[in-house]
Amino acid sequence: MTSHDPYLAAAKIVQDAGGELVGRTRLQKIAFLLNLAGFSDEFSFEYRHYGPYSEDLAQAMEIAAILGPINEEEKTADWGGRYSIYRVDDSVEESDPKRTAFVTHASKIDAVELELAATAAYLFSVEKIGENGNGNPWDETKRRKPSKATDVRLKKAAKAYDELRKLNTEKPLEKLPAPL
Repeated sequence: MTSHDPYLAAAKIVQDAGGELVGRTRLQKIAFLLNLAGFSDEFSFEYRHYGPYSEDLAQAMEIAAILGPINEEEKTADWGGRYSIYRVDDSVEESDPKRTAFVTHASKIDAVELELAATAAYLFSVEKIGENGNGNPWDETKRRKPSKATDVRLKKAAKAYDELRKLNTEKPLEKLPAPL
């Protein structure tokens, strides 16, 4: 089997994060950013409440947890919600150092800031908000996520995205307009 199998492609994200990744939302956002950076195209994304989301990725991760090589541990957060900790049992395949560096860096970004950055990138690259003077993807992110998208968090998310842009990728991440 190769990483062309969706469940192995999903597991490879965890492997590239150092073997452990906390949070389904984090997994989704990293996978989306991997697509934008040209490292992957296994999963298609649409906009949902938490930003870019791939049902195919969610299903692939479930299969990876059933068949291996992923071990998923579900926990209850302090606020009552549930989250997953994904761990890879065995190496999926040899990793590309550029991709591993990208995933490792993205996995260390605050979860909400990663969600905001991926959402703004989605709005810019897929919905084309911010191109040709038709708004600003950060403003639209703030409109869609008012409880999370404080001015401070948006600035941190923009900074985190710019840090990802500096990494060596297959395809350069697009420059987003600055948050207003």
